[in-house]
Amino acid sequence: MLVMNVITEILKREGVSTLFCFPTTPIIEAAAAAGIRPIICRQERVGVHMADGFARVANGRPPGVFAMQYGPGAENAFAGVATAFSDSSPVVFLPLGHPRETAQLFPMFRSSRTYASITKSVEEIILPEQVANVMRRAFSQVKNGRQGPVMVEVPVDVMTAEIGVDPAGYGPVRITRSAGDERDIDEAARMLLDASCPMILAGQGVFYAEATEELRQFAEVLQVPVMTTFDGKSSFPEDHALSLGPGGGTFTGHGRHFLHKSDLLLGIGCSFTRHGIATPVLPPGKKVIHATNDTRDLHKAFSADLGILGDAKLVLGQLIEAVSDRLGGQPRSNRLAQEVASKREEWLARWQPKLRSQERPINPYRVISEFMRVVDPAEAIVTHDSGSPREQLNPFYQATRPRGYIGWGKSHQLGTGLGLAIGAKVAAPDKFCVNFMGDAAFGMTGLDFETAARCGIPILTIVLNNSTMAIETHAMALSHERYRARDLGGNYANIARDLGGWSERVEDPEQIGDAIIRARRQTEDGRAALLEFITSQEQGFSHRRGAAE
Repeated sequence: MLVMNVITEILKREGVSTLFCFPTTPIIEAAAAAGIRPIICRQERVGVHMADGFARVANGRPPGVFAMQYGPGAENAFAGVATAFSDSSPVVFLPLGHPRETAQLFPMFRSSRTYASITKSVEEIILPEQVANVMRRAFSQVKNGRQGPVMVEVPVDVMTAEIGVDPAGYGPVRITRSAGDERDIDEAARMLLDASCPMILAGQGVFYAEATEELRQFAEVLQVPVMTTFDGKSSFPEDHALSLGPGGGTFTGHGRHFLHKSDLLLGIGCSFTRHGIATPVLPPGKKVIHATNDTRDLHKAFSADLGILGDAKLVLGQLIEAVSDRLGGQPRSNRLAQEVASKREEWLARWQPKLRSQERPINPYRVISEFMRVVDPAEAIVTHDSGSPREQLNPFYQATRPRGYIGWGKSHQLGTGLGLAIGAKVAAPDKFCVNFMGDAAFGMTGLDFETAARCGIPILTIVLNNSTMAIETHAMALSHERYRARDLGGNYANIARDLGGWSERVEDPEQIGDAIIRARRQTEDGRAALLEFITSQEQGFSHRRGAAE
């Protein structure tokens, strides 16, 4: 068999049925011949985001896969791979490599050398007969421990080499998990029950461990409120009485209240990476229990009072048992749920003027409010884009089911949300997949809306068009005053229509809900849709202070 056919058979045995890609690489033809659907993007970075979005919604089972050509293809994909690495997304990258006889020569671009800093593992197939071993190692890395992207570079002369390897002997890599040390579990249970106001911070590790149900059970047994990181948003149902919503660059009002009030914080499935956007900054004076499956996270940004090394699902199961034993099988009795409800109502009341605004141009918070009014979150997968859409949507959109929201923010380029939504729709075709983006983000990646239209991937893109980079208002004051440096322009509904999709431009706030319903019907009929809302230059959040005001 040819190496490319062996790789294709291994992909099939690992459950892969979709290959996100951009020519030219022989693996595309080999995959198509084997019944794996290739989805050709317009730009490599967006194709990587598609594989990333697929992996998140599929929960890494199987991982997303992206293939690209050597040289320009691998070079263009770099930003997307950096994004996947920053969020520990389980994606397998298959860049073609230059022929082995020239790959070492200056100035040839080698993925195996250049991508080492932004992948969990990277390896080059130098000996064709080692293809199965290299692919097995890659899938082991992408499935086990902390998730993250892996890469296998295949030189073009290796890809088309004929070998005597029989892929029939290849078996899918099993996931291996470890529970927490019993001593650490007992200590954690004691600390949590001794605390007067404990809270939980849940990260995306809860998703990959498939531990969302254990998280809910544990919160209810302990009667402890739950905040999520941006990446972990929707790991805990946000219509639950103990939900504090996400915390990072912005917070809910009740989330901010409890973050400062709590005396002990249990971090589960999160890295506690110090980052002003995606992870809340902890006020001083709190005790911290940190449960993670990655030793590199323990005591990374601060000295935790207790570290637990283990899989989130197994650790939460252990904690449920340990706490329940100490409580005699009865839920802990306190009034924290009532306090959460009271603070939530106070916060939402302060925001009603924006959420119900009649102003023109449309207030973006009104768009978010109307979307929540007409769309059942249990039927949707929603994501945002960088800048204002992320900060405005995150606190208010109420995600009620696991992976019903794709949150991100550590190291991402404008335009990331479009690819994520396309990949999400491929992984979950029965869901209403929507990405909220600004006009600057559309300018970065908007042409890949054509990929959704061409490939029959009916997502909805909502463009909040305020004709400026509003989030840069304070950072670009002088340049804007003198040269209008922040201003952008365009009719994005027209572009979407010309790219083969359905679109509508909306300027009346009273038409928001009906327009979303019309767009959803188009997606149900199999068409990619775009809604362009003409919005105000709203600055209703404080990025510097990290809280929705």
